[in-house]
This record gives sequence, structure tokens and C-alpha cells, in this order.
Amino acid sequence: MSQDRKLQKLELTWVGKYDEKPALEPRILIENPEYSYGNGDTGNMLIHGDNLLALKALEQEYSGKVKCIYIDPPYNTGHAFEYYDDGIEHSLWLSLMRGRLQLLHNLLCDSGSIWIQIDDEEQAYLKVLCDEVFGRNNFVNMISVNMKNTAGASGGGEDKRLKKNCEYILVYAKNYSFLPVFASAYEYTEMYEVVQRYRKEGVNWHYTSVLVYEGEKEYLTSTVDGEGQEIKVYIRRNAIIKSVNQIIKDEGLTEKEVYYKYSSRIFEAKDAQTSIRTRIIDVRNKLSVNDDLISIEYVPRSGRNKGRLYEQFYKGEKCRLFAWLKDIGEVVDGVLYKKDLQGTYWNLTSHINNLTKEGSVVFPNGKKPEYLINRILQMTTEEGDLVLDSFLGSGTTAAVAHKMGRRYIGVELGDHAYTHCFPRLKKVVDGTDQGGITKSQNWKGGGGFKFYELAPSLLKEDKFGNLVINKEYNADMLAAAMAKQEGFTYSPDAGTYWKQGYSSETDFIYTTTQFMTAENLAAIHETMGAEESLLICCTSFQKECRSAFPNITIKKIPQMLLGRCEFGKDDYSLNIIDMPQIEDYDEDFEDEDNVQEEQSDDMTLF
Repeated sequence: MSQDRKLQKLELTWVGKYDEKPALEPRILIENPEYSYGNGDTGNMLIHGDNLLALKALEQEYSGKVKCIYIDPPYNTGHAFEYYDDGIEHSLWLSLMRGRLQLLHNLLCDSGSIWIQIDDEEQAYLKVLCDEVFGRNNFVNMISVNMKNTAGASGGGEDKRLKKNCEYILVYAKNYSFLPVFASAYEYTEMYEVVQRYRKEGVNWHYTSVLVYEGEKEYLTSTVDGEGQEIKVYIRRNAIIKSVNQIIKDEGLTEKEVYYKYSSRIFEAKDAQTSIRTRIIDVRNKLSVNDDLISIEYVPRSGRNKGRLYEQFYKGEKCRLFAWLKDIGEVVDGVLYKKDLQGTYWNLTSHINNLTKEGSVVFPNGKKPEYLINRILQMTTEEGDLVLDSFLGSGTTAAVAHKMGRRYIGVELGDHAYTHCFPRLKKVVDGTDQGGITKSQNWKGGGGFKFYELAPSLLKEDKFGNLVINKEYNADMLAAAMAKQEGFTYSPDAGTYWKQGYSSETDFIYTTTQFMTAENLAAIHETMGAEESLLICCTSFQKECRSAFPNITIKKIPQMLLGRCEFGKDDYSLNIIDMPQIEDYDEDFEDEDNVQEEQSDDMTLF
């Protein structure tokens, strides 16, 4: 096989995919107290800013820590949302998504999963792109989500395209080997609605009998199951069984009221082929039992009642088994619901009707129902797990995660981070948001979140086109930014001024805009432990400092940063450009006084 043949691979290509892209600047995040609310120690975060830069800002601290990511990115269909530039050129859209997906992949924990909602215009392209980023072997499912009734669905030309009522969710694992089995998802429908639907569709409904009175319980005998475990058999004397229609007449109830009142006693008698039923028929025949109703008690070894004492009823000579309506449903707040296990088709049309009212915020064409996010988080997370949405929109994911006791990070670029997300989450904290999943989660309020802004770029061009420290940075911001640039955790030590951050228990970083003299350096060295090392980032220093102490490294700002990443760019949502060529600075430049004077004009200390 030729070398060229070996290098071939299956992939999606587009214009600009392999163009060299500038490295992203790892920005710091600055809390905006005006929009932080409630208990700030929960770890919940709302971030206003470009989501590519925000994800990069989160990377150092949160890589490998997010359990579930849900994103609903602009679909690039040409039908622009009010709040997004949603009709950008196709190749550019793929490049924008690729960069964000790569960062999201880094943030996921090994047992985590990402859920990406998309429409049919981009689904196929996004699937292949995700195969590349996450690995095709980590693909889990594609879920079809019915978001509209067909009669009101949108679509293309009436003469060629079918009406659209479905969107799609691509589900990928970070590492399929470590992905736990998802919790089962169910669709709940009020049982009486199911009865009416069956009748309307002409489908036979068999749950029409009611065990009004179970009768006097009289022990008859015992038999055994296939494993030799005891089965106790009882006769039920004077039991009363009526049809639903009989109860309607006898008690003057409506059909719906009967299903509400007797939901736990409604059944269908079935000729089920089971080994236990065969044993009960043998007992009935052997003992010449004439009573119409028999019950048994035993401990099943499998099935939904495994390991607990279970009671079962049989009717007539053929011992027709009672199949209870309650066994295909669940009682919630006194109402019986039919409970259907969901696969890869989710019908959410019933949850769309009141969608505009959820969260008390209006977000045309972009809002997703809380029910949808609730289902995803129920399947994938537990209380305390970290959830991320980097296209937060109106704040649905954060609101749902908050009500479910999950920690969350939400990122939004638009002003609706203030006008939509903040007021919505404030109401959740206050307990005044009564929509969405509030009732089902029994949410009463509590918790809180911190609101962050992306810091401006660390370096900015001066009037001569040279990159200098941004005047908007104060001393603390500069120290935090330099710690992030160098891979340190920013954590100032109140007792030791030069310990501003650490990369290990003995490795520290110190940033200052003051001119560093040999005398200053010696004073720091005297306070250092024998095993400690220190990186000093400063605007200027005496050349004698460069090799004064083997456990102290000293570098100049901004020279040490030039060419490392792209500075001065705040918006990655509209275009992608190559990193500008930057001339290398001479780190051996010895006119420290001139550097100090120049930088003092560009940095204000607080």
C-alpha cells in the first residue's frame, strides 16, 4: 500500500478548514456584582461574552469536570433569530462550530456526554464534524424531537418540501467506555386522555373492569415456583367486580371520575402464558375450587416486583390473570398517568403550547421547553453534577439545572444575558418562577449564581501599533491574567505578597509592574523556602536579575507574551482571521528605565 493511500481518511472538508488559526487568548473572568444574585458559593456561573473566548477562559479550571453539555447553536438556515447572526456562510459556520466543539470536548469529564440540538439543514454535516471531534466510536444516538404539530409546522415550498416538525439531538460521549447507562426516560400522559385517544382512533381499550371489593381473604394452600419458593394461595369470598359503565350508572359518576377514583383497581383479565398461572390452575382443579376469585402471594425473582412480596389475582376456571392499569402508569399528585418508555423519538408538542410563558421571558424561535432539558439532565446527571450550555439563549438550561439541584455554567454573548437570563434566574432563586418544571420538581427557591464578564484583551495596540498592557487592567487583573497565561492557579496569599498563584505546592508566580532591582530580588529570595521556585513577570528589571538565583525565573511583560496568542480580538462569532505577524522583541533589551517609563503610562495600579 502506498504512503499516500495510508494517509487517506474519511472526513468532512470545507474552505478554510486547514488554514492556520491564531491561538485563543486565555482571558480571565471578572465578576459583575450588579448581576450576581443569591448565594454566591454555589458554583453557578452566568458569563456574558463571546462563547469561544469564554470556553477558553474556563478550560484551565474546568477541563474534565463537566458531566453534561447541552447546546442549541444557531442552525445556519437563513431564518435568522432576532438575537443571532444565523445566516453565515456554510464553511464559516463549520469552522466556528469546530473550534467550539473542540473546547467543549476538553471540558467534558470522561463519563460525560454532550447533547447538540440541530435541524435537518445542518444535521448531516454536524454529525460528521462531531465524529471527527469526539470520535465516531463515541456516538451514542440521534434523537428526533417533534417540536410542532404537523398542521402548524414550518417548511419550504408547498410544492416540493414536506412540512417540518422535527429537530434532532446528536448525543456523544466523551469516552463511551466510561459512559454510564442513561436513566430511562418516560413520557407521561394522563390515563383518561389515553382512553379517549384509543376510542377516537378505534383502538380497543381492555382496561374496563374494576375490583370494587377484594373479598374476604381465606388461606387455601401453598405451592412452589420453578425455583422451589413458596407461593401461598388464597380464596377471595364475596369479592365484587364491576365494569366501568356499571359504576358510572351505580354511583352517578362520569367516566373520567371513575378513572380518577378507581385508578388503582382497574384491570384487564388476560390469558397470560406463565408457569405460575399453570400451577394455580392445577391447584384449582385438584382442590375443586368453585370460587370465582383466587389470589396468591409470593416473592418474584425477576421483573418490576423482584425481591418483594407481591400479590396477584386470578379469575374464573381458566385463572385469567389480572393486569392492573396502575402497572402501566404512575400516580402523580393523585392522578394516574400512562408511563411510556422513550427511545429516539420524543414528541414534545404538548409542552410547546405554553412555551412563551416559561421563565417570563420572550425569545421568539429560539426557546426550548424546560421539560426537554429536564429529561436530558434526569437521564445523564445527579444532584451536584456540573452542567454547561454555551449558547444559553433565554436561560432555559440554567433555570432547569438550578431547579434540579445541578451546578451550571451558562454563556451568552448578547445583551439578553442581562435582559433574559439574569431576570429569569433571579426569579428561580426567589421562588417566584412558577412555570416549566417548577411544580414537578417541587421547587420553592434558594441558591444563587455569580455573573461574570470576559475581561478585555490583556494587550492592546498603542498609537504606534505596538502591543502594550491594556490600561483597563489593574494590578489584580494583571496578576490573574499572567497566572492564567502561564498555567498557574491564581490564589493570592495574604501573608506572602509574592505568592499570587501556584502550579504546585512549591512553584509560585508573582506579577508586578514595578521595576525589579537586584536588591528587590534578593529580598524575595530570603523569604523563599529551600524547595520553592518562583516565576516573576514584570515590565522591566535590571539585567543582573536574570541569573541571580537558580530557583527564580524573571520575564518581561509584554515581550514574553508576543506571538503566543491573538490579542485584541473580542468577537469570534462573525469571522476568522489569521494571526497577524508580530515582530519579535529583543528580550535582552537593557534600557529598563525606558521600558518602565513607557509601561507606567499604560498601567494604573489600584
